[in-house]
Amino acid sequence: MLLWVGLGNPSKKHDKQRHNIGFMVVDEIASKYSFGSWRDKMNALIAEGEIAGQKILLVKPQTFMNKSGIPVSQIAKFFKVSENLIYVFYDDIDLKPGQIKIKNGGGHGGHNGIRDIDQSIAREYWRIRIGIGRPHEKALVHNWVLNDFSLEEHRNWLGALLEVMAMEAPILAEQQPEKFMSRVAWRAPSPAQMQKKNQKNGDQNGI
Repeated sequence: MLLWVGLGNPSKKHDKQRHNIGFMVVDEIASKYSFGSWRDKMNALIAEGEIAGQKILLVKPQTFMNKSGIPVSQIAKFFKVSENLIYVFYDDIDLKPGQIKIKNGGGHGGHNGIRDIDQSIAREYWRIRIGIGRPHEKALVHNWVLNDFSLEEHRNWLGALLEVMAMEAPILAEQQPEKFMSRVAWRAPSPAQMQKKNQKNGDQNGI
């Protein structure tokens, strides 16, 4: 079994916030692959299903972001899932909007949810960082992550990214995270990637 964890804050008022993109990803996956209904277990919502012949358990901790570690640890122990079979989806303000990066282990980068998970389980789990960008002033970061995605963000990259991450989930289920990352980046390029590509094409065409 693989454990795919989406990080976010519970309750309806947080549903569309940038900090909840981890919840959005696992919701999209659950919907696309007809997972079972979400049910309460160990301070989390969990849904079970299968992708590419692999049993997947989706998890949305309900303890608020900065206490994500306890339910993740408890569920991993209950289902006997080792750290290297845990994948955590979460927002990252240090990546440009729509970018994704994947690595096994490493630091928390200031993310409170990841910091708490690091304190609860060994660090050799997979981190799937999803860029949401950052405001120009550091003082505005708190409000930035706790504000809803704008309609422009939905149109420009968020909708396509969520759809493609779910579409390419079989590659992740086959435990090919680097291939998953490159496929998603190719099929749902970030606005920054598109701008760079368009600029390159313009230069080649002498524009």
